[in-house]
Amino acid sequence: MKAKVYQYEKCSTCRKAIAWLREKGIEFSSFPIRQRTPTLKELKTMVNAHGGEVRKLFNTSSKDYRDPDLKELLPTLSEKQVLDLLRERGNLIKRPFVVGDGIALQGFKPDAWEKAFSDRP
Repeated sequence: MKAKVYQYEKCSTCRKAIAWLREKGIEFSSFPIRQRTPTLKELKTMVNAHGGEVRKLFNTSSKDYRDPDLKELLPTLSEKQVLDLLRERGNLIKRPFVVGDGIALQGFKPDAWEKAFSDRP
């Protein structure tokens, strides 16, 4: 299975990540994260990759995340409610968001990506 990359086209980090994947010849499918959010299963895979820390899924630099109402609401939500919120509002998800066989990456750190993709079967 090739990697799935959820990204935002105006995000410079996403563009760097896509360029890196192409340069390495890694097959991937790209999806606009605002229009097509990761599935609940993919979000749960990422939570597991973050050691169960659901808050690490958030794009904390986004204007949406810094909304005072959201900041007040988040601590009161269950994990399921948080994941539902992320499914509804893709802009809240840290990107790029990459999932595939044994791959679960967020953000773009070339060293981590190199290790993740070289460890693939």
